Amino acid sequence: MTIININALGVTLGDPLFTDLNLTISKGDRIGLVAANGRGKSTLMGCIAGSFEQTTGEITRARGLRVGYVEQYVPTAAQDQTLYDMVLAALPQEQADYESWRVDVVLDDLNVPYDLQQKPLRALSGGWQRTALLAAAWITEPDILLLDEPTNHLDLHRIGLLQDWLAALPRDTPVLITSHDRAFLDATTNRTLFLRAERSRIFPLPFSKARDALAEADEADERRFANDLNKAQQLRKQAAKLKNIGINSGSDLLITKTKQLSERAAKIEAAAKPAHQERGAGDIRLTNSGTHAKALIALDDVGVETPDGRLLYTTGKKWIGQGDRIVLLGTNGTGKTQLVKMIHSAVTGEVAGIKAATTISMAYSDQHLSQLDDTDTPMTAVAGQFDVGDQRARGLLAGAGVNIQMQDTKIGALSGGQKARLAMLILRLRHPNFYLLDEPTNHLDIEGQEMLEDELINHGATCLLVSHDRSFLRNVGNRFWQIDRKRLVEVDDPEAFLAQEMQNI
Repeated sequence: MTIININALGVTLGDPLFTDLNLTISKGDRIGLVAANGRGKSTLMGCIAGSFEQTTGEITRARGLRVGYVEQYVPTAAQDQTLYDMVLAALPQEQADYESWRVDVVLDDLNVPYDLQQKPLRALSGGWQRTALLAAAWITEPDILLLDEPTNHLDLHRIGLLQDWLAALPRDTPVLITSHDRAFLDATTNRTLFLRAERSRIFPLPFSKARDALAEADEADERRFANDLNKAQQLRKQAAKLKNIGINSGSDLLITKTKQLSERAAKIEAAAKPAHQERGAGDIRLTNSGTHAKALIALDDVGVETPDGRLLYTTGKKWIGQGDRIVLLGTNGTGKTQLVKMIHSAVTGEVAGIKAATTISMAYSDQHLSQLDDTDTPMTAVAGQFDVGDQRARGLLAGAGVNIQMQDTKIGALSGGQKARLAMLILRLRHPNFYLLDEPTNHLDIEGQEMLEDELINHGATCLLVSHDRSFLRNVGNRFWQIDRKRLVEVDDPEAFLAQEMQNI
């Protein structure tokens, strides 16, 4: 049963975000909405929810349809509310007065600890804020659920809980999900919409299989376009020959046929449409300057501690050699970031038990991109640090997705995706031979994640990285260190750890 019908929908904000979009949403649909950063995913969600007005087209909703829209951020006005009170406020006043038990049921279903329920939202992590938004939407008993980047800021265990929660929803409840988490989309969707400025495509498949189908469809479009142009060219050649014969023979019939062939060629050319060319959000390019050192980092049974001195684990004797792409595995709070920070300190100074090769040139990025100064501008961040000249700096920034209009504005005004690409550009300009990356895929769209994967692998980069992105760590890692019962141990692959983390325990 169709509950939403979208016909010829388009939104233009300066440039068209998407045009002529046709989509039906029926009961039981679990749709993944995929596009690069800034290409209209959240805008389309807003149109469906009724909070944003489309430029063209129409949306027909089933009578009385209730839409649950989970946006990316908690409204500023709600930041001082407790998590519990925010969810309660989503109910109509009469229900809030007499059926507050609904809040307890929803928060229990989402595994929200009681102590967190009583804290103001501004004191909670981004992941718990997302959970609060989800609870506030679901308590209204919507007929359709719209989820905008629901896995952002969630650790693997919370992602697993969310997957289980979605799987337990009534099967006829449709869900529309935007996400850059490829594994999450594969686990939770049965249809995939690739949103494009023109000719958006939908496939009755989860993301990875739909991506393959999309590639085949684009290749077929490319072949069809080439064949159409070739056919038109052949018709024009035939028309030219007939024209010469007609002129020489004085035949009006051949002149008429010449005109008909030319008109057919013109119609074919006018109808021919080139295959879609994705307009990327900006390139990610890395480099690997190399080193003669066999071991870049050596750990001599180092103790990793909390800031107040409590021992979390010991590393044993470990080495990071050239070409090692080591993924650090561990549950939240076990000390992954602490080890990353200790290695960073050892490269820039001295840390007992950690030796860094003297030839190391390090590229470091943390999960909050704190190496970027929000009060700086992209232009001064590049031209001010590196001897590249203003003209080349502007070209580099444009290539990384920071357009000319944004290059002299504050970095704080950039989108998360633009900041992430700017951070990667700055790492590249340091000409590193060792990458130290804590959650590098935060804020990157799927295209950016895959670019980063390819660059690390193709350049034979040496790196130690932390990531909650299952697809990314599986694709990039060739060694895996796991924090297990106060020891850092090497494991053959991440699968046992990932399976354990994703379980609802």
